[in-house]
Formats: sequence, structure tokens, C-alpha cells
Amino acid sequence: MKALVYTDTLEVQYREEPDPTPQAGEALVKIEAVGICGSDMHAYHGKDARRVPPLILGHEASGRVLSGPHAGERVVLNPLITCGACGACLSGRANLCAKRELIGMRVAGAFAEMIAVPEQNLLPMPRGMGAVLASLTEPTATALHALRMAERVLDRPTSESRVLILGGGSIGVLAALLLKHRGCEQIVLGDTNRLRRQTAASVQCAEVYDPAAHLPDPQGFDLVVDAVGSGSTRAVASRCVRPGGVISHIGLSDNEPGLDTRTLTLSEITFIGHYTYTPSDLCAAIEALASGQLGTIHWIECRALAEGAQAFRDLHEGQAGAQKIILIPGS
Repeated sequence: MKALVYTDTLEVQYREEPDPTPQAGEALVKIEAVGICGSDMHAYHGKDARRVPPLILGHEASGRVLSGPHAGERVVLNPLITCGACGACLSGRANLCAKRELIGMRVAGAFAEMIAVPEQNLLPMPRGMGAVLASLTEPTATALHALRMAERVLDRPTSESRVLILGGGSIGVLAALLLKHRGCEQIVLGDTNRLRRQTAASVQCAEVYDPAAHLPDPQGFDLVVDAVGSGSTRAVASRCVRPGGVISHIGLSDNEPGLDTRTLTLSEITFIGHYTYTPSDLCAAIEALASGQLGTIHWIECRALAEGAQAFRDLHEGQAGAQKIILIPGS
């Protein structure tokens, strides 16, 4: 089969790879669409020690099952493989499983024509849902999971909250769209990339600003969603969240200092870290996308998997205006 393989820092190659062989309890899936995630870019930049080349990256995927009891069905992949038997799994928090694995991290991912995954990780794709839209399930679930956890501790409904989103990639925009669907009208979104700001503004889900030009109101936001996760964005979040507010930390850009723990303590600010999603978050994300709750998804760009190396270069150089580039095998 053909696959896009991460081979070295700033290098991915489209090349021939052995066809995957499903093991007991696994299904072979033909990939129809797969998105490039920020974590894939971290690997590309050589900043993720967990992803060691050569490795097929990619985990935001949809496709058609080729083998096993679900053969012929169109599915969304749950990329998080868990044991299903530990306390975290049994309590509905499988994303915290001590034995968790993510496709495209240490095992082969979905930047390929085919992938073998556990049958329990196949989620039915609603009839009439396109593969490209379905491939947005994973980032939608990530944003949904973070908002759901933040809503538990906010002292007012999100519909009444003023929200700052740091980062205008797919998760940032999806968080804004989910908040808008919940009735939130006071959403501010910042991104350093001019092209992405333009695209985010066209979505009309938030007031968009340039972080290099100005900073938002100090202590002006009930909820700050950090979809970047850098020292600089943690510093902005600390500055902009109001006393008693919530910082929702999704991104994993770096581990540099920036979070003002003195301010968090004196102002009783809640800081919540979020990792991926639960199975119920994925199902809710599929429903939100398939039902049109998030509006017209015009802010993505589709390219052939064979053109994946150029897509990675464009993202690296800041030349891609779309919030998400989705790769299509065989096109």
C-alpha cells in the first residue's frame, strides 16, 4: 500500500509500505479521509519523543471496513486504544487508561491507504455523512470534551460567559462553534497566523484578533481555552482570566514556564488539563457534525495523500490558511 511516512525531522515521504495484517479482534479499514493534527506537526518538528521515525502518523480518520464482522460498513476511527478493564476505563474515563495507546504515536497511523485497528474502535458513520466531515470527529471530540469539563466548574452557564480562545486551528474554531451552538455570544479568538485569522473570521464564530498587535482585556474572561499550550499562551491565559474563572488547557505545544500560579491561587482560578476524549465524546461529536449543529464546514482544505509532504511544509511555513488540511488516499 501507499503511505505517508514520517522519516526524520521536517521530513515525510510518500512511499510503498507493507499492507497491514489484522490480528485477532482487529479489522482492516480502507482510509477515505485523514486530517493532519497539531501533534503530527510536533512529530514533524522533532519535538515529540513518543513518535520515533520511521512511523506512519495520522489519527483523525474515517473509512470503510474491509474485513471482519463489520466488513462493508463506513466508520469513524476511535484512535485511542485502551485496555477496557482498568478503573479509568470502567468509570467512563478511558482516555486516562494507564495502558492507553494512540494510533500514529507508537503504532502505525492512518496516513495510509489501509490500517488495522481493534474492532471495538470502530464507530458507525451515519448514513449520508461524508468521509471528510467524519474525519473531523476526533478534533471535535477534543474540543467538546474540554468544554464539557470546563462547564462542570464554571460558576455561570457558557451561554452567559465571556470566552477567550487562544489558537485558531481546528480545535480552537471547533470550540468556538460548539460554544456558539450553546448560545455563547461573547467569544474572542486569537491566532498569530494571518491566513488562519482570515479564515477564522470568515466562519463568524468569534471576534478574531492578532496577538502580536494587542492583548485582550486583563481579567476579562470567565473562561480561557488554551488550544496552543505554550508558555506564552499560558501567560496570556493567567493574565486574562477573571478571578474565580476557568482556564481550559488543551494544547501541548511546549512545557515552558508561563502559568502564573500565584494569580491562580490568590484569585481562586481553576486550571483544568484535558487529554483527548471519551467514547461518549466521540459519539456526541459525530452527532454534532452529522446534524449540522456546527454549520457549514468551509474552513478545511482537502489534498491528496500523495501531496502530503507539501501539506506538511505549508503548515510548517505558515502558508496554509485552512484550519484543517485533510488528506485523501488514492486521489
